[in-house]
Amino acid sequence: MGLGDFFSALLGGSGRVDLWKRFERMRESTSGTMSTFYKVRDLKTGQIQGLKVVDAAKAAPVEGRYKSLGKPTEGEIGQQITGPNIARTLEWGTATTGDPYIVQEFVEGSLLHTLITAKKPFTPAQKIDLVTQAAKAIKTVHDAGFVHRDICPRNFILGADQRLVLIDFGLTVPDKPAFLQPGNRVGTPNYMAPEVVRRRQADKRLDIFSFGITAYEICAGRSPWPKGSTGKAALAHDTPPTDIREVWPEIPAPAASAIMACLAADPDRRPPSMDRFLALLSDAKG
Repeated sequence: MGLGDFFSALLGGSGRVDLWKRFERMRESTSGTMSTFYKVRDLKTGQIQGLKVVDAAKAAPVEGRYKSLGKPTEGEIGQQITGPNIARTLEWGTATTGDPYIVQEFVEGSLLHTLITAKKPFTPAQKIDLVTQAAKAIKTVHDAGFVHRDICPRNFILGADQRLVLIDFGLTVPDKPAFLQPGNRVGTPNYMAPEVVRRRQADKRLDIFSFGITAYEICAGRSPWPKGSTGKAALAHDTPPTDIREVWPEIPAPAASAIMACLAADPDRRPPSMDRFLALLSDAKG
């Protein structure tokens, strides 16, 4: 087989990639709501990468809402969001099955959710560092002109080098009012902002609220509200959260104030940007 025939076979003859001729599976898949993630070896380069395969049928109702708005694909969005706390998007396309796929930098490490659930004993300095890294990841998303819409510990990986990385952009949309109009609730219920739950017009501050819960869990090892498995759990986010100082009395005052401000039910009472949050947090480091 010549080189041209080799690439033709990989592409399935129609510009679509036969993923399992192109990649070797290295690890059991992890399934999400609309996609499946694999650790793979690229048979062309030998590199270890992350492969996300989106179930086109499941994603269609979500993506269909934005068809007339010209929403970029997840792969296109991922390539526009680059920074040290972001998993690099390397390639995207369509598989021979008709399902979209995204190839990402593979980050060897543990899900932040797993570490929090396992009660990993972070030092006070590590907690502040992780909160700072998560904030910088979200700042990168916002600076690129997008709203993530699913900030939660399941979407962060802590690498062996202690780098915290945001890994998924499946629900990310451009930071424009047309993409954030009232509609179906989108995101993870336990991290959902009140304006999303109540189906109100939203903006990037919905990410700041979700980040606030994530930061609280990093620091306190628990959520500021009771958790649940349905959208009803998010209804509690209209009520005052447990003050983080009750759970971690020694938390530096600037960190406590900054995190609690993110949890305000009224978006106007939250920090208006991740830049502002990082400025508030800066006095907690030292």
